[in-house]
Amino acid sequence: MPRVAFDELPATTRQAVTMQTGHIVAAHTAGGGINSAIAALLDTEKGPVFVKGIPTDNPQVASQEREIAISPHLPASCPRLLWHVEAGGWVLLGYEAVDGRHADYTATDDLNLVLVALAELQEVIAPDDIELKTAAERWGKYTEEGQGELFAGDTLLHTDFAPDNVLIHSGRARLIDWAWPTRGAAWIDPFMLALRIMETGATAAQAVSWVQRVPSWRESDPKALGVFATAVTRLWREIAAEDPAPWKVAMAGHAAQLKTHLFVTPWPY
Repeated sequence: MPRVAFDELPATTRQAVTMQTGHIVAAHTAGGGINSAIAALLDTEKGPVFVKGIPTDNPQVASQEREIAISPHLPASCPRLLWHVEAGGWVLLGYEAVDGRHADYTATDDLNLVLVALAELQEVIAPDDIELKTAAERWGKYTEEGQGELFAGDTLLHTDFAPDNVLIHSGRARLIDWAWPTRGAAWIDPFMLALRIMETGATAAQAVSWVQRVPSWRESDPKALGVFATAVTRLWREIAAEDPAPWKVAMAGHAAQLKTHLFVTPWPY
């Protein structure tokens, strides 16, 4: 969505933020990301803070509310949510500022750090008191009847490992942007990471060679992986058909290649 500078927000919205941060010295609009209308690093009298948000009438406001609800349950690899405010027709979230760079999935060191962060996340059980979509609800309609049950599990899933959602800072990977928290089988997140590794030029075999280091992948049911690969391929084909942006068409191709690899490669991968 179009990016708005912090200074362009209504005065009442900016005032609500100032009540949390104290005097704001400077605001720097951040690049990257597509889910927030505002994303800015604020220099404040209480220290730096990263602010993101959307108008209250935006259809994605529900996903932001889920992000707020899920924040207390996230591991240390995720920046802490410090506060959130609703004022002047905007909902804004203030996060611990992480002065990092986006992950480079062509770099061995970065991928090793991402796997460490993923391993930490895999230990988190999806909280029962928060309404989260299940993996079957998200991808089940792209399977044959009843097959979505193969995606069931109680792990808290991130599901979007685009490099923009991973910051490298002080020798660790930090996972950000929890727009799509999901309850499901733990091996789903390694699968989604594999797709993003392919997006940077890796083959399906190379991507799998990375994610197979994650225990949940090695312990997964090959049938479930195959059904999921088919569902994700159908989803990305649908996305690309509705909007043939080059990156979406490319993602549909990566999903198809990963599916083919999983079907023709003997288990264990």
